[in-house]
Amino acid sequence: MPARRKARKRALDVLYEADLRARPVAEVLTGYLQRLERPHPEHLGYAIGLIEGVAENQARINELIDSYAEGWTLDRMPVVDRNLARIAIYELLYVDEIDDAVAISEAVELARQMSTDDSPRFLNGLLGRIAEYATR
Repeated sequence: MPARRKARKRALDVLYEADLRARPVAEVLTGYLQRLERPHPEHLGYAIGLIEGVAENQARINELIDSYAEGWTLDRMPVVDRNLARIAIYELLYVDEIDDAVAISEAVELARQMSTDDSPRFLNGLLGRIAEYATR
């Protein structure tokens, strides 16, 4: 698994736990880092950047999801999908060195591995619409 995909998976783990338990992301991240084996993997810095970036921009990211998720509300989405979308949207809007197509395809691939059969198509459409908005 490529390093950035591993970082996205780690970010998903933390954001998923925080979301599911209704705990602050910073608190969950601190506990996650304490449990993590040493030495820390090289991709951990990117994962932490994703986690902190999503947390700092979550209101805006959630607003975009609410606006562009046709027929879905944030609360109705599977927790995995909601957090994969948040990570990808953060990358689309705030991480210049990641191409939009890469951010979208990585979210779709993780959804294929970890979520429902409909999730990859749903995320691809949602993120495509947001990417189109972001490039305007």
